Amino acid sequence: MKERTYSLEPKAVPQVHTRYRRIVTPLPVPESLPLLQTSLRYEPRSVHVTPPAVWDRAQNFQVHDAYGNCWLDFSSGVLITNSGHGRPALVQALREMADKPLLATYCWPHEPRIELAKAIVELTPSFLDRVLLLSTGSEAIEAALKIALKYARSLRPTKNKIISYEWSFHGRTLGAQIVGGIDSLKDWIAYSDPGVAFAPFPDGYFTKDTSFDTFLETVEQTGWHPDEVAAVIVEAYHGRHIALAPVEYMQALREWCDEHQVILIFDEVQSGFGRLGKMFGFEHYGIVPDLVVCGKGMGGAMPVSAVVGNHKYLDVFPGGAMSSTHAGNPICARVALANIRLIQEEKLVDNAAQMGRVMAEELKRIQQKYSPVISHANAVGAVGALFTCAPETCQPDGDLAWDMHVRCFEKGLLVISPCGIDESTFKFHPPLTITEDALREGLAVIEESLVECIGSV
Repeated sequence: MKERTYSLEPKAVPQVHTRYRRIVTPLPVPESLPLLQTSLRYEPRSVHVTPPAVWDRAQNFQVHDAYGNCWLDFSSGVLITNSGHGRPALVQALREMADKPLLATYCWPHEPRIELAKAIVELTPSFLDRVLLLSTGSEAIEAALKIALKYARSLRPTKNKIISYEWSFHGRTLGAQIVGGIDSLKDWIAYSDPGVAFAPFPDGYFTKDTSFDTFLETVEQTGWHPDEVAAVIVEAYHGRHIALAPVEYMQALREWCDEHQVILIFDEVQSGFGRLGKMFGFEHYGIVPDLVVCGKGMGGAMPVSAVVGNHKYLDVFPGGAMSSTHAGNPICARVALANIRLIQEEKLVDNAAQMGRVMAEELKRIQQKYSPVISHANAVGAVGALFTCAPETCQPDGDLAWDMHVRCFEKGLLVISPCGIDESTFKFHPPLTITEDALREGLAVIEESLVECIGSV
């Protein structure tokens, strides 16, 4: 995969003064270069994946540096600030726990952890009655796999196979990347697990056939008997392709898992807590998974994650065999509780759904207007994407997506680095607090950047 990097040579860019954006210096800011150079000196290049802005403070859907610049944030960090950056209620919750002080307890109980577990259970269907709190999404994915395999092998020792999906992303750790479907992210692993297979995700674009037959064909091609399968792990929405599966497909998958005693794991690390216009993505399908993995948007920007499931699964390990040093940290738990309350009280799930409709309409217009270089556009709740392509060949064009990404930064809009095939998916996801006028301003910046990039080719 081509490695694209950011220049640290300060560039004079047009100044920006709008309600939500302000750019008043060259970028990167000359005064910030010593910090950026120190980062390059002491941190690995793998963490240098964002435009060269040194954040000073962030509030709601805006990010400020210390030099007078302000960006409209369409990154949500990386899908973590569902209720907005630095909301007063979140800061107050953090301060209360720090002032006690109570900073860590390992597995000793404390009120915020117990309250958070109860609050999460109350948000989910009654079948999901236990919560294992952890620290990161990757850790929670690893835990869910561990739980599923342990339980499945208690039913039958040969029940040890896992089915995942092509182009799925489940985290950065070994187990999470073994079940991830992006080959370029796991070329560092010296082997492939023969007990993991990958089905095509029925997005209707990259995979035209959206019938459940594609899943059954995958199982048949492995040569496995369905009763050997321990678990199926699937993203609630395809994070790289920004797509929901057909409802009929997911309902058929639920029935297949029930028939063969297969544990259905939904990865809701990106999608949970309102991102897709539902509290959880699985609600789009009218089904209930066996295990739900949460992270990112549940914590109000704090490192907290969870595996949610029925007690028969989560109680499969005895005391001490399934714990984590910082799981349910008091500060993280208290902030996560405040975050959940904000999402509920401010009806941010409804706002995500409403803004998703605005986004989908605008992205469709952009795609149709610039169809030679935008092959596809999609939006699900507060996540959107444009798929860039070369006009002559219609092949994915990662260079165009990258250039758009950099120009947006220079114009006061933050988006994450492009992803997908050849990194040609220009993906963005503002906090769920985004207002319609701020959303439209950001989308206008994206279109403006696209036009400038086309003209500069």
